[in-house]
Amino acid sequence: MILKYNSKILYIIPFCILPISIRAFFNLNLSIFIHLITILLLSLITPNSFEFIFLQMIAGFLVMLTKKNISKMENLFIAAAKITITYIITFSLLTLIREGSLEQISLYTFYLFFFSGILTTLFVHPLIFFFEKLLNLTSDISLLELSDTNTPILRLLSQKAPGTLQHVLTVANIAEESAVAIGANSLLVRIGSIYHDIGKIKHSKYFIENQQNIINPHKKLSPKKSAKIILEHVSIGVKLAKKYHLPDSVTDFIRTHHGNSIVYYFYEKQKKIYPNIKVDKKQFQYSGPKPFSKETVIVMIADSIEAASKSIKNPSTKDLENLVENIIEKQKIENQFSNADITLKEIEKVKQVLKKKLRNIYHTRIV
Repeated sequence: MILKYNSKILYIIPFCILPISIRAFFNLNLSIFIHLITILLLSLITPNSFEFIFLQMIAGFLVMLTKKNISKMENLFIAAAKITITYIITFSLLTLIREGSLEQISLYTFYLFFFSGILTTLFVHPLIFFFEKLLNLTSDISLLELSDTNTPILRLLSQKAPGTLQHVLTVANIAEESAVAIGANSLLVRIGSIYHDIGKIKHSKYFIENQQNIINPHKKLSPKKSAKIILEHVSIGVKLAKKYHLPDSVTDFIRTHHGNSIVYYFYEKQKKIYPNIKVDKKQFQYSGPKPFSKETVIVMIADSIEAASKSIKNPSTKDLENLVENIIEKQKIENQFSNADITLKEIEKVKQVLKKKLRNIYHTRIV
């Protein structure tokens, strides 16, 4: 459309807006590939194709190698400024090589580059929002909005299950540090941690972190009934996630944070009460699925360890280290990590971070 109207204003189009938007969702390799294909295809219809390809490749590669997180306006302005400066310098050098001087350069061309940078700044966020809705993706911008503890679902969690809210915030802090240590998406891990237990809103008193100053209601229930209530918090959480329009990437943490593990306390209690009757494990087992990414594995580990650490009175450093080792080893034996692309080396790094964070939380004595 621009070429039909006036080919001289071609460079007012913010071509770099596409790789910036793709980079917000995916890795560097994919954004480079899409940018190259787009520029090469467009070069078939643009005048002076070599100049067009060279300018767009240099500017595009520069901006893609900058910070991925453009949820902050500061980073977006810096990216737009880099694009504008790169266009001006590259265009000037091409003109100098071709003409032998800079006298042929018109200020009008520089104005086009400047307005292209402005348009990039104005339209990146709307384009990212469009991609989110069209392709069912989740950007850092949307995740940051969910980090606000005043969202309706987190306000409800605060009112109905205040102990659970404190639990998920602690899990978020220790899981985020673990994600940073192994190069996982730390923001996604933090948000997934915050929302992974929203299903406890419905039967909050049946979870130990919400039982301050009340009699444990499980004492009046059979092990099967107790297990059923505990297991249901996952499916309830998924329903609440749909009701409050949480992204699928966040809902995945709700589904996977227990994998297909067993509620061992009530399972063993059932066997003790009925020693001569074979107990059906499925009645005490989460339906899964198992974690399928580094991020969901981290939240599963951090959730289990944080919850278990509350059961130790006056823990020493050794107690906490043993706790971390035992829980992760148990999850390995249960093959809870078998669907995720996390390595043993990365799990070891996660262990070290969790041990350090727990020591800081409990200010443990050395024994």
